Amino acid sequence: MVSFTIHANNDSICLECEFHPDAWFCDLCACTTSSGSLGFGTLNNANFIGLRYIYQTFESRNGIFENSPKSKEIFNTYQLWAQVPVYKSIYITATVPYQDLNRRFEGETEGLSGLGDVSAIGWYKLQFYKKESSEEDASVDFNKTKEPSGHSIQFGLGIKLPTGEFEEAFANNVNPGFQVGTGSVDGIFSLRYDYSGNRFGINTLLSYYLKGENKNEYQFGNQMSYALNFYSVFKQEKMNIIPFLGVSGDLYEPIRQFSEVLKDTDGDITNASVGLEVAIKNFVFGANYTLPIHQNLFGNTVEAQSRTSLYVNYVL
Repeated sequence: MVSFTIHANNDSICLECEFHPDAWFCDLCACTTSSGSLGFGTLNNANFIGLRYIYQTFESRNGIFENSPKSKEIFNTYQLWAQVPVYKSIYITATVPYQDLNRRFEGETEGLSGLGDVSAIGWYKLQFYKKESSEEDASVDFNKTKEPSGHSIQFGLGIKLPTGEFEEAFANNVNPGFQVGTGSVDGIFSLRYDYSGNRFGINTLLSYYLKGENKNEYQFGNQMSYALNFYSVFKQEKMNIIPFLGVSGDLYEPIRQFSEVLKDTDGDITNASVGLEVAIKNFVFGANYTLPIHQNLFGNTVEAQSRTSLYVNYVL
């Protein structure tokens, strides 16, 4: 999922703020099929509170042959998410997900639902400013406000808590990601670079998830996620429209159980995304669609099909 927010007051838009599409917490149960490249942030640095819905579909093949039985999995995630300032260049993002998962296999349907794993991450933003000319240096004005260059780097350190229930009975499914939560405490380490111009911008994100072991001695594999996005801003009289295109992906290490590596539980996936966001005063409405362009999950026994996200945010 790719998600982003813009700060709009009346007819103005904060074009100097950094862009973070593809940047907010995924539906983090942190299961292997839950894409970490969904990220952590918003379109700019505005503080907000919002609601988001994520719809994901998977198809899993229970066997090595093309005609092996297949299951269809549907992941519905409902999120409460927010960004709040702490001090100057420091802020915190957090998400509280509710999971509703359904699986149909050989004519039978089974499901899981409940509170997912709550996540929070602290960010430090390093903002770059335009260099003053030699003429300006000759008579320094100490009251002059520095002009942002549009470039910034942000460092993030976070944690995912085991608030979602881990069902050991479902751990042997072809798709181990069919879980409300992981039952483990995980660490999140992130680095991102942003450039925001007058009408165009670019956003990059790199994250690493250090997965812990749960009480069932089950440990999802560590995960590296990345994202690259391009966007454009079309300013209207009473709203701002921001379309974007992006590429994102995840690389997964093998799952471990009782300290033993489980065969064919690693993999990788690369996604292409397209989205549109509309900002009207303090409200932001967005939608995006993501489709895999390359994947190799669990020895090609799990196929991620598509992901759709809808959201509305209120800028504080």
